[in-house]
Amino acid sequence: MRSMSGTPDDRSAWHSISANGLDGLLQGSGDGALVDELIGAEHSRRLLLLRALYDRSVGLSSGSDDSPLSLSDAWELLERVQAKAPEVVEDVLMAPGTGTWLSCSLRILRKTLDSEIPLWATLGHLASLASASAAAARIEFTSTVPVNQGTVSLPGLGYAVLPTDEDWTTARVTGDQRRLRITGSGGEVVVGPDRARRAPGWQPTRRVTLGRGTAARSVTLEEHDPYRGFSGASAPRALSESEARAWRSSLAEAWDILQRDEPTFVDALRRGLMSITPLPRGERFRPYSSSSAEAFGGLNISLSDEGAELAATLVHEFQHVKLGALTHLAPLVRQPETEEQPDLFRAPWRDDPRPLEGMLHGIYAFLGVTRFWRVHRRAAEGARAPLAHFEFALWRDAVWSALDAVRRHERLTPLGRRLLDSLAQSCAGWLSDDVPAVELRLAREAAASHRARWREHHLRPSPEVVDEAVRAWRRRDDCPPSLHTAPVAVAPDGEAHFLDTAAVLARHRLAAPDGSWRDPAGAGEGVRGADRVDILLAREDRADARRELADRLLYGDPPVGSWAALGRALADSPEQQPACRFLLRSPEWARAVRGTLRAEYGERPDPVVLATWLAGAGRPPGTPG
Repeated sequence: MRSMSGTPDDRSAWHSISANGLDGLLQGSGDGALVDELIGAEHSRRLLLLRALYDRSVGLSSGSDDSPLSLSDAWELLERVQAKAPEVVEDVLMAPGTGTWLSCSLRILRKTLDSEIPLWATLGHLASLASASAAAARIEFTSTVPVNQGTVSLPGLGYAVLPTDEDWTTARVTGDQRRLRITGSGGEVVVGPDRARRAPGWQPTRRVTLGRGTAARSVTLEEHDPYRGFSGASAPRALSESEARAWRSSLAEAWDILQRDEPTFVDALRRGLMSITPLPRGERFRPYSSSSAEAFGGLNISLSDEGAELAATLVHEFQHVKLGALTHLAPLVRQPETEEQPDLFRAPWRDDPRPLEGMLHGIYAFLGVTRFWRVHRRAAEGARAPLAHFEFALWRDAVWSALDAVRRHERLTPLGRRLLDSLAQSCAGWLSDDVPAVELRLAREAAASHRARWREHHLRPSPEVVDEAVRAWRRRDDCPPSLHTAPVAVAPDGEAHFLDTAAVLARHRLAAPDGSWRDPAGAGEGVRGADRVDILLAREDRADARRELADRLLYGDPPVGSWAALGRALADSPEQQPACRFLLRSPEWARAVRGTLRAEYGERPDPVVLATWLAGAGRPPGTPG
């Protein structure tokens, strides 16, 4: 490895990936050997960022009148530890939180990120890292570190609580082979030789062992690293003992599932997964998770209801981790040549329009998720099997549609194009896989619902063609053909939320084969974004849904998404198929034309008649013969 002073060893200064490793990575896979290569590159990158941060910040903070600690002292301590125990410094340097801290700090110094945290405290996190390293190496030292609202974090070891009324202050940390003392204005915390044991005022870092024997992996349940959340410093959130038990149990179950169904992925995860930041349990079938290219090996995850769901989440986020590391080695997308708004696309897994870079990340992550469900559905038992079939069908088609949208984009680099071509080849081989009829139908209806609702929220038809259509309607003419070929513009709607409601309700249905999901107070009330129409459609009470939607669209102020819902409600009506297909394909036109008719002329057209006319399959009311 490179030394802290930046002196190179006999390894090449340039990192690359082996041909076999790159092939696996581009196919959406990759084993532990590939992850080792990525970690090597990330390690060098961290050293470069750390040196850049120190060189840029030492003059700003160390020794200045407004800084209560010395970055030079922290750097010297880190070098002392490296000379004695380089593996300890490597662990601290490669911790996900360290990557986030480096990124945030450099952005603050470059004035591309605002922060309410004092600059000395942000930069002073270096002293916390140095102290944690020295304590782990058990060398004698004394250091001054930041205190955030009475909390002293020593990443990788634990945190101490020193009561204080100040948001930011400092504490002195002293250590030797036996004891660690953290002293501040609010008192002192003493930690004995066993730093993994709780003591008054001391909470050790919690770890969980995944797997068994020589294949076991120790992973941090990260509760206190200030930079565990990817966006800046935050206070600790300690798990209760019952929460910790639930996490250990769920992770063990998910790991066993992955070991059985995705052994190559587990090999990669065993090498690269470093920490999991537990988030509060969220809504059923809507787990929350995130990761960051700057925090290799760190995942933020909410506790899932099922082991398979947590396993899929681990796959999803570690796919992001791998692709993020690849983008640090070579770009997948070229920057736009102009300052114009970059292209935005529909990602079937998001509420908001996404840029090209985000699409690549989503495709890569969900291809891994699709691969997992493809295998897992053969092993799932009972009610879990229909859910697994549904997930496979849903994400297979989602990945394929996203690939189709961006695969030939002009801003892809050769490597980016090669990546998408390889992923498309993998996904194409799954399109002919059989899926049970009910699960396949529900998956396709959920996908169509998301697509239509997304379009109704985010697409704005050409105003000129909308006006032309309104004039034709009022003249009782046919719908102008230009409406079917006219462009639409992406105009992101910040109020678009829960566009996956149909998919979530389908999961409730499949998970409760006894029919209990049909009770709106059972499933629907707990599904954010679901209203009465959504419940009726999930129950396939389409006639009632049509009546409800007709009232909204005729007499009320319908919420965005009503036209898309009407398209679903017409699916069982043979005579209304033109309107059904049009509304599922282009609901933004119905919304725009209806809005103009009402705003400018006070007209409230029958929604089905209007949709049929827009589809080119009907005439306006009052048209002779």
